[in-house]
Amino acid sequence: MITVLIDPQLKKIVPNLVLGVVSATVQVTKNSPSLWKEINKRIKGLQSEITLASLYDIPQIKALRDAYKAIGKDPTRYRGSQEALVRRILQGKGLYQINTVVDINNLVSLETLHSVGSYDIDNLRPPIIFRIGNRGESYKGIGKEIINVADLPLFADEEGPFGSPTSDSEKAMITLNSKRVMIVIISFAGQDRLRGQLQRTTNLLCDYAGASREEVETAIIE
Repeated sequence: MITVLIDPQLKKIVPNLVLGVVSATVQVTKNSPSLWKEINKRIKGLQSEITLASLYDIPQIKALRDAYKAIGKDPTRYRGSQEALVRRILQGKGLYQINTVVDINNLVSLETLHSVGSYDIDNLRPPIIFRIGNRGESYKGIGKEIINVADLPLFADEEGPFGSPTSDSEKAMITLNSKRVMIVIISFAGQDRLRGQLQRTTNLLCDYAGASREEVETAIIE
């Protein structure tokens, strides 16, 4: 498995931070109708359970917002990706269909209510460190302009930052050509239920992205 570490400075500020990592060799396809049945079911469930007014009462979202504040980033300006997904659903905007791995990523995020990132391992230069962004660091977000990642918790390899709980860069984005992928569940609220969530992610990759159950690797990083 690719090496993923949490920087001690970040861990000191956010002691409940833990990462759940799944690595797998996959066959990415454009769409899976069966997967979208699961996604639509979860969307309907969230629409019946959550309102925009109660969004900040969700422990996973509150933990991320509190972590951002502790680090020095405004969570109203730099929202966690899971908050952005749920907001989009509650506003009736639906989700984009990207490809099977990205769609799995979004389903895992909607189910766990954690921020989740997916990365093409072959475009990374390990080790991977989850750390606080330095002054002047930035990258082009997927489908977005340049994102200022200073004081943002982020993933970096030997070449620099490439992802965060808010928005990932184009460097390691999942495409139809991706073969080896890493999905990371980013929990600022501890590892409660994380092992089950890693198993669920594994099952989704096997069911909808051609992963072999015997070859999928998982790890919890504290």
